[in-house]
Amino acid sequence: MSGKKHYQQGESGSSFTYPMQVANVKQNDYAILKGFPCLVTEITTGKGGKCGHIKAYIIGIDIFTGKKYEELCPILHNIEIPFVKKYELQLIGISDDDYLTLLIENGEIKEDIKLPDDEPQLVEKLKADFDNQKDIIVSIIQAMGQEKVISYREIVN
Repeated sequence: MSGKKHYQQGESGSSFTYPMQVANVKQNDYAILKGFPCLVTEITTGKGGKCGHIKAYIIGIDIFTGKKYEELCPILHNIEIPFVKKYELQLIGISDDDYLTLLIENGEIKEDIKLPDDEPQLVEKLKADFDNQKDIIVSIIQAMGQEKVISYREIVN
């Protein structure tokens, strides 16, 4: 993967996002900031400007890249909220090019998730634990048509 990714802003009928009034967005919610799915880390409101609209200053971290984004929006306007899903799958293999072989609950295999490039410690530790024959469950976050491994744990029998 090269360059930065841009995500489609949700339109009516979009399966990736839904609208929410800015006044209802809270810290630790998800929101689309500058076109990217972010975890809101800070939200502050200021006084009304010349036209009297109170604005919210929203700061968030992209859930896939960790990059910080900021947005200033009137609190009565809507902002797009991404549908975010977290799930876990059992790891059964790692390819030479860092794609994971994962076991889905129904017994099928999923092989389209790559280890994250931006978290070398996680990748190194996961590979070492897998090489040491440990049974591993990976946690995956999914939004905007993308998926990323965010953590893992050992299955203890």
